[in-house]
Amino acid sequence: MSFTPSYIGLYKSGELVKRSEAALEILKLCNACPHNCKVNRNAGDLGICASGYLPIVSSYTAHHGEEPVLSGRNGAGNIFFGNCNLKCIYCQNYEISQNWNIERHHEVSHERLADIMIDLQSKECHNIGLVSPTHFTATILKSIYLAAEKGLKLPIIYNTNGYDSVEMLKLYDGVIDIYLPDFKYGDNDYAKKYSNAENYFEHTKAALKEMYRQVGDELIYEEDVVVKGLIIRHLVLPNGIAESDNVFRFIAEELSPKVHISLMSQYYPTNKAYKEILLDRKIRQSEYEKAIELMDKYGLGNGWIQEIESNDYYRPIFKENRINPFRN
Repeated sequence: MSFTPSYIGLYKSGELVKRSEAALEILKLCNACPHNCKVNRNAGDLGICASGYLPIVSSYTAHHGEEPVLSGRNGAGNIFFGNCNLKCIYCQNYEISQNWNIERHHEVSHERLADIMIDLQSKECHNIGLVSPTHFTATILKSIYLAAEKGLKLPIIYNTNGYDSVEMLKLYDGVIDIYLPDFKYGDNDYAKKYSNAENYFEHTKAALKEMYRQVGDELIYEEDVVVKGLIIRHLVLPNGIAESDNVFRFIAEELSPKVHISLMSQYYPTNKAYKEILLDRKIRQSEYEKAIELMDKYGLGNGWIQEIESNDYYRPIFKENRINPFRN
């Protein structure tokens, strides 16, 4: 690989270790995400994410289920962190995101997390995917520093739910090569009701602006795999709950219409979704088509769509004047 990840320069200059130390200080009065719980996680106090000082790793693997430009031939080196700062009632990974009493037993040291990154590199993964890292951002930086010390040289993906702190993201400036955020809702009331997130729309917009400032709207490839850039995921929810119009308008007007969108069709009712009549079904073909039409409305022509009955298959939608592929 000829691409040199941004964090290598920060490691060599000594900046990376300084940032990791500054990040750990945040845990003493935690505001690592917009919940701003202000608990002392260093002392074992728990906030909304139910997480302490050390990172929780539920599993790690060479993962082939991401967008093809991230999975490539050898897979993305995904590290799945336990717990979450959101409480989505339809979470498809609720066994690890909302089962804190079990997940707390999966804590690992900073050194072990660094070794996991090196192990994934040895398996020839294309990148290191930090999956649901937000509530551990303050502690992951130290592991990245230790991994760089051990020879890590893969691009790092920040795969997040979007409910991130701008202040924390600034500490990751020049550390993260690929931002892969969700943009779940264009409506604060739905976000609060279904994910326990106050002012999700405003906080996520601010976080995405910071990500965009850091990496821009261009995807940089090496051998058909993205090594730098921004891809925004948007999951279509039943009954218009995601308020996709607001999401796409923001991306087009306040970021760039060139930003790449991964439009996801894989929603199905799980976890506690059966308790909410508006969420207790899969999405309809017409709902997914409507989301595609909204992307067209705002001139968002870069990215990928999924077949609604085969949601692990992504189709590129790079066209100057794209039309709804389901209406061809």
